[in-house]
Amino acid sequence: MAHTVFIDGAAGTTGLEIRDRLAGRSEFALVTLDDARRKDPAARREALNEADFAVLCLPDAAAREAVALIDAGSKVRVIDASTAHRVAPGWVYGFPEVTGHDAVARATRVSNPGCYSTGFIALIARLVRAGLLPGDWP
Repeated sequence: MAHTVFIDGAAGTTGLEIRDRLAGRSEFALVTLDDARRKDPAARREALNEADFAVLCLPDAAAREAVALIDAGSKVRVIDASTAHRVAPGWVYGFPEVTGHDAVARATRVSNPGCYSTGFIALIARLVRAGLLPGDWP
């Protein structure tokens, strides 16, 4: 059985790229909204709550609005590509080399690290772990 994936913001650059990468893969079935419904809050709420996974490819404010449309107890697991939830309580920072693969795999809410932060963190994480830089250094 394929996992359903709803890409909220699928018309933008990031959403189109993710859609292209998932297209044709048998383990995923894309949930799509046509142009007339993609900005309709009721249609988005339904798609968000019925999908197994939701990928938010939205500006920060719209990403927060999308999360607010998710019903309590919904099974949907969310990956947010914006900066809206990167340090929010209840969200796992999606950098498995730092936060741990199991933490990311088990999370229901994952904030996707950006390219600049990924580059920086990838460079200094080993220095912090080795004790060469303090973890709380500004």
